[in-house]
Amino acid sequence: MGTMTVIPHAGPMTREDLEELRSAQGESAIRYELLDGSILVTPAPGRWHQTAAFGLARLLHEHKPHELVVLMAPFDVDLSEDTSLQPDILVARRGDLTDRNLPTAPVLAVEVLSPSTRRIDLTLKRDRFREAGCASYWTVDPLVPSVTMWELQEGTYERVVVAQGDQPVAVTTPFPVRLTPSALLAD
Repeated sequence: MGTMTVIPHAGPMTREDLEELRSAQGESAIRYELLDGSILVTPAPGRWHQTAAFGLARLLHEHKPHELVVLMAPFDVDLSEDTSLQPDILVARRGDLTDRNLPTAPVLAVEVLSPSTRRIDLTLKRDRFREAGCASYWTVDPLVPSVTMWELQEGTYERVVVAQGDQPVAVTTPFPVRLTPSALLAD
């Protein structure tokens, strides 16, 4: 499995620079994101990452209210001129979306952890979504399997749920849904 890379650049990069890089690369399974002016390059995800992401996205889609939309990466969440992220799953208000991006924080961002992204997902990306006002941030670890959920409370993320294996969990935010971490890996 590949590793995440940061592309060197003289000075901070912008969303315009990101678009130029993506255009130059053409169709690619590699994901390019922009975090505080630095380009993050992530290799194509593996089987269990994709299985967990698809399983959770399908479950969220089945339970979401009409005013919310569930999307999977790649889809840009443009938090500022120097930050454009692509969470593995995002839940956004229908009216906040454009055809090309989400120009504000989602109500839920989900990252499925992999060896190449774990540190970034649990620190920098989580912090950036918190700063942008994303109400809920979840991580899924398909190797355990587990789900960890944080909710934004008074400007900080508070961990509200950690579930592992066959342990079912029910949440009400951003809408009521029940899940079992191990069931997300059923393919």
